[in-house]
Amino acid sequence: MSKYQYKVNGVDYTVEIEEIEGKTAKVTVNGKPFEVELPEPVKTPSRPKKVEAPAPAAPAVPASNQERAKKPKAAAGTGTKVLAPLPGTITDVKVNVGDTVKTGDTVVILEAMKMQNNIEAECDGTITSILVSRGDTVMEGAALVTIG
Repeated sequence: MSKYQYKVNGVDYTVEIEEIEGKTAKVTVNGKPFEVELPEPVKTPSRPKKVEAPAPAAPAVPASNQERAKKPKAAAGTGTKVLAPLPGTITDVKVNVGDTVKTGDTVVILEAMKMQNNIEAECDGTITSILVSRGDTVMEGAALVTIG
């Protein structure tokens, strides 16, 4: 169950999403239950999609960088997951597997309530997996990408 606080025309609303099944969402608004008909069914991913980059050829490592080269690399899909802060639709994925990102870089754009939301990397690292595609509908807390 997800709970949200909204203010519309100066009126406060507490909205709880009980469940979504097909094109029907069961919600409670300020304690009053409603069934909301959605324009299309919400896709709930049964399994995350993993996108893996081909392994690059190992370059020659200068002696001064040998210690750094021994540091283990993050396996595909391991690391810190970037989560959706609210439900919405993925309108763009700004990164690819293998890209290096810094804290604050935009990794995904999520449309929610007609607003485009930049979803940013929460840590520095390399993208090890992308778990969503353009057009996917996600719920709050869904994993979007993994940074290793």
